[in-house]
Amino acid sequence: MIRALVLRKLDSVEKELGASVDYLRFMVGVSLRAFFKFARILPLAQYRRVLPVEPYFVAVIVATRDEDCGTCVQIGVNQAKKAGVPVAVIRNVLDRQPDQLPDELADVYRFTESVVTPLGDDDELRERIRKRYGDEGLIELALAMASCRVFPITKRALGYAKSCSLVRVEV
Repeated sequence: MIRALVLRKLDSVEKELGASVDYLRFMVGVSLRAFFKFARILPLAQYRRVLPVEPYFVAVIVATRDEDCGTCVQIGVNQAKKAGVPVAVIRNVLDRQPDQLPDELADVYRFTESVVTPLGDDDELRERIRKRYGDEGLIELALAMASCRVFPITKRALGYAKSCSLVRVEV
C-alpha cells in the first residue's frame, strides 16, 4: 500500500521535474527504507531562505553541470524557469558565459566553479559573496553546491545515468 502511494507520488514529481525518476522507483521497489532515508536529502537540496532565486539557481546549475551528463542539469533548468529565473541568465550559465551575466551572478558562477573544481577555491570571490548575501547566503550556496552532487552520483551508481550519454539541455 505504501509503495503504491509513493510510486503514484513519484509520477507527479516526474511531471513536475520534467525528467525521469526511475532510479527512485528502483529504490522504492527494492528498499522502501532506503528510499525514505534518501528522501531526507530533499529539504537540504531545496533549502533557500535569504538567497535571491537567481544566484541560487546559478550555483545549482553550475554545480550540477560539473557532476552530471544532462538529466539533472535539465531538472535544475526546469526548476529555475519555474522559479522565475530569466531564460537569458540560464542560457548564459549553460553556455559558460559568466561575462554575459550581471556582476553579482558572474561572481556566484565563478565562485561555484572554483569550489566544484578539484583544488579550486577563491577566497576573494567568497568574501564578495559573503558581503553581498551574508554568512547565511554563503551557507545556502554551499548547501546547494554540495547537494547537487548527491543525485547524479546516486543515479550513476544505480545504473540510471551514463556519463557518456549526454543529454541536450533545453531552456
